[in-house]
Amino acid sequence: MLAIEGLTKTYGASAAVRDVSLTIERGSFVGVIGRSGAGKSTLLRMVNRLTDPSAGRILFEGRDVTALQGAQLRAWRRSCAMIFQQFNLVGRMDVMTNVLTGRLSHASHLRSLLNMWSDADKAMALAALEQFDMASLAARRVDQLSGGQQQRVAICRALVQEPDIILADEPIASLDPRNTKAVMDALLRINKHFGITVVCNLHSLDLARSYCDRLVGMSAGQVVFDAAPEALTDDVARNLYGLEAGEVLELASPVSFPATTTPVAA
Repeated sequence: MLAIEGLTKTYGASAAVRDVSLTIERGSFVGVIGRSGAGKSTLLRMVNRLTDPSAGRILFEGRDVTALQGAQLRAWRRSCAMIFQQFNLVGRMDVMTNVLTGRLSHASHLRSLLNMWSDADKAMALAALEQFDMASLAARRVDQLSGGQQQRVAICRALVQEPDIILADEPIASLDPRNTKAVMDALLRINKHFGITVVCNLHSLDLARSYCDRLVGMSAGQVVFDAAPEALTDDVARNLYGLEAGEVLELASPVSFPATTTPVAA
């Protein structure tokens, strides 16, 4: 269980996140919604400790994440994988090598410097790519892929970290509708078939309602809504986005997957 207690981040006199408290159960798929500048990205970056909070604390399984330093902090970032809007891949490297960088924190310092991967690491990376129909592209340079394919590579890289939590910061913001569905389907598959907790920042309310089992709405750095997707009313939509509800609130069709998926090799 992830517990966020009174988390605040200030920049001078301005507060990006203000006194946020949340409890996120293991295995849940949580969508964080709200307009740009609401504090969604800052919140995720504090959970991963890419940004240090100004006040409050983060607990995981009772351990104070905000107090971690050095090797313990690196271990936390390994178990709390981050997926970014801009993919953060190395374009000149092939798909397989990009995925294998997710194993760096599991390798010795010398092995990671020499880019020497064990057979087990390679098998895990290939199994992850197979999960998302990317194995045939393992030898292709990443900069030759579409945006949706690159984001799936980033998801595979996160998966081979063997995380407890995946934090996805606007993972579909730069994608077309077809690739948007492919990436959201991939995140849902990770959540449902591997039981990994997913916390995903989203602008689109119809996607949030379709994929997430809980929605957290933020406005001006504060949590103003926290409930199941069915509780997202027109009034909440107006408060979050400042638009007429009909402009932003659409009920999307349900998403389903086949019941069987082979786990990534360990």
